[in-house]
Amino acid sequence: MGLPKLSIPPRVKVLEALGALADGRARRVQSDLFEVTSSDSSRTYRVYVKRVGLKEYIVCSTDNGTVYRGYVGYPIIAVMALNGYLSRDRDVEETLSGIPWRKLNEELRKYVLVESEALKIASSRGIDPRVVSSTVEKVIEELKKLTIFFDPSACGVSHEEKEITD
Repeated sequence: MGLPKLSIPPRVKVLEALGALADGRARRVQSDLFEVTSSDSSRTYRVYVKRVGLKEYIVCSTDNGTVYRGYVGYPIIAVMALNGYLSRDRDVEETLSGIPWRKLNEELRKYVLVESEALKIASSRGIDPRVVSSTVEKVIEELKKLTIFFDPSACGVSHEEKEITD
């Protein structure tokens, strides 16, 4: 297949995806086409996910991580989990609901700091941060076993849509 493969995302993007699921910010528009709204509702990402083999997918998303950094962005992770292609833990998701991801990304500027803050929030909501980290690691390991091809035409990616953050 002549399409580029996406790389594994930073761990915090799995957390962000789980938060999007808890907040109900991922919704199906058509068969393989979805919309995922950012945590501050300022952006709506078009997301396409199609399984084309046992462990192969063709995807697209208009988020910066996918388009400009070449990794599986959080909107794709959210849709893959929603479709049952990746593991979910509803308790973990719930503790990540309502987190202002965009604000944290802009203020803290480093994913490791954003992840640390998210784990603190989850802990304050009564879940052991090790459970959250274990869930993230499980999803990352599942992603490593998949081949995920990026097809920008599948969701109409335009390079004029560049944003400040993911």
